[in-house]
Amino acid sequence: MDVHQQSTLEADYAALELLLDKIAAADSTPCTDAVVAGLAERHERAVRRMESIGNRRILEVSDREAFRASGCQSISEFVATTLRITQPKKRLRAVQSLESLHAMTGEKMAPTCPNTARELAAGSIGADHVNVVLDVMARIPAAVTPERREFAEKSLAEYATTLTPRKLTAAGVRILAHLDPDGTLTDDRDRARNRKLSLGSQDSQLMSKLSATLDPTTRALFDVVLAAWAAPGMNNPDDENSPRGDKSDAGPEAVREAADRDHRSQLQRNHDALAALLRSAVDGGLLGTSHRGLPPHVIISMTETQLRERAGVVRTATGTDLPISDALTLAADAQMHLAVFDDHTDEALFYGRSRRLASQAQRFVAFAKYRGCSKDDCSVPFAHTEMHHAEKDWADGGRTDSNHLAPACGPHNRAVGPEPHQWTTEKITEGPDRGRYGWRRNTDPPDRLRANRLHRIDELLDRHRASRDGPRGEEPCHAVVTPLSPPGFDIAWPTPVIRWAA
Repeated sequence: MDVHQQSTLEADYAALELLLDKIAAADSTPCTDAVVAGLAERHERAVRRMESIGNRRILEVSDREAFRASGCQSISEFVATTLRITQPKKRLRAVQSLESLHAMTGEKMAPTCPNTARELAAGSIGADHVNVVLDVMARIPAAVTPERREFAEKSLAEYATTLTPRKLTAAGVRILAHLDPDGTLTDDRDRARNRKLSLGSQDSQLMSKLSATLDPTTRALFDVVLAAWAAPGMNNPDDENSPRGDKSDAGPEAVREAADRDHRSQLQRNHDALAALLRSAVDGGLLGTSHRGLPPHVIISMTETQLRERAGVVRTATGTDLPISDALTLAADAQMHLAVFDDHTDEALFYGRSRRLASQAQRFVAFAKYRGCSKDDCSVPFAHTEMHHAEKDWADGGRTDSNHLAPACGPHNRAVGPEPHQWTTEKITEGPDRGRYGWRRNTDPPDRLRANRLHRIDELLDRHRASRDGPRGEEPCHAVVTPLSPPGFDIAWPTPVIRWAA
C-alpha cells in the first residue's frame, strides 16, 4: 500500500466516524413506521458488513505483526485486550475460516468457508450465524469427502440468510445426520478433535459451571469413579461420619448407615465425588512437589481482619475466589505451619546475584502483594506467572531480591525490553499502588506508568470505603506470612509490618 492509498484509507475511516456522529444525532421522528423499520434493517446489514471488513483488518494486523505497535505480543492478545472483543477465540476462528490466508509458499489461498464469507461481506448474515456454521463444519467427520464438505458449507450459508442462529443450528444437526447417517464415518480422529473440558467463570454466588465432551475411554474411567465415589452415603460433606474415598475402604455397615442419612441427589453426589477425588489428588502428592516455584496446593491470601471477622472472600493463587468460611474449613483440615515475617523468619528474601530463580518464600511474598500478573489489565492468576526481575533484568545485572521482583505471565515477561514495541517496568512511588511495579510502553514521549488492579479490586473497594467512612483503626495490610508446605493447603497472609530477613 503506497502513501496515497494509506492516507485515503485513513481519511475514509475519519469520514465514516463523522458520518456515524451525524447519524447518531439525527432525529427519526419525521420518518414513517415503514421507513424506521427499513432503517433498522439497513443498520444491521451495515454492522454485519463492518464485521467482515474488521476480519480483514485483524488479518492484516496478524500478517504484518502490527500488534507489536500496540505493545501486544500476539494477535490473540491484541484481539482480546486492544480490541476488547468479547469472544476473541471465536473471532480469530472466523478470520481464519473466512479470509484468504497466505500459504507457506506465499500465495493467497481461498477461504475455507467462501460462501459464508460472501454472505457476511454482503451483510445478509451476522457473526452469530458464522459461529453456528463453523461449529457445524468442525463436527463433520474427517472421512467425509471434500466435495460433500463444500456442499455442506454452501447449504449452511444459504440457510443462514433466512434462518435465525438457533434454527440454523437445528438445520446443521440435520446436515450432519445426512452426511453420516449411521455414524460409521466417525473415527478416532474425530473423537480426538472434539474432546474438551472447560471450567466457566465464577458467578455471583462464586459457583462455576463445568462442561465437557469426553472420549469413550475417559467416559468409561469416569463411570468407574462415580460408581465407587458417588455411591449413596459416600463422600458426603454434610455428614462428618460419611466414609471418604472408595467404598472398599469402609465397612459395609458404615456405608449402609451413611446411605440412610444421605438425602443428596445423584447430581450432588457426582459433584461431591469429584471434589473428594480432587482433594485426594492434591493431598496425596499426585501433582508433584512444585508448580512454577509454588507447592501444587490450594494457596490463599487473607487478611487478619478476614480471619478475625470470619467474613469476606479470599483469592487463591490460581485465581479462584473462596468464601472465608470455605477457606477456614480447608485450613482446619491442613497441618499448617506459618512463618510470620513481621517478627523473624529463617527464609531468605534477598539473594542478590547469588541465584537467578526466585525462591518459594519470595513467590509467596509476591502472591500476597500482587495476586496475579503485574502487567496492567492482564487477568492471568499468580499460579500461571513467572517471577520477573522488574528493577533490572537478570542479564543486565538485576538482583533476585524480593523488593525487585514482580510476577508476570510468560508472554508479558518476554515483552520487556528496550525496543519501541516492548515494555519497561518501574516501581510506583505514590498513590494506591505505591511499592508495586507498574508497566509502561516504550513510546516517545514515554507512556504513563500503569499498575494492574484487576486482582486487587476488593482491596481498592476497601480503601474507597475507608476514605468515605473514616479509618477503622487498622493499618492496611500489604505484606505476607508464608507457610511451610503443609499437605494441600497454604496461606499467604498479609500483615501490617514487615522486617525483611537479610
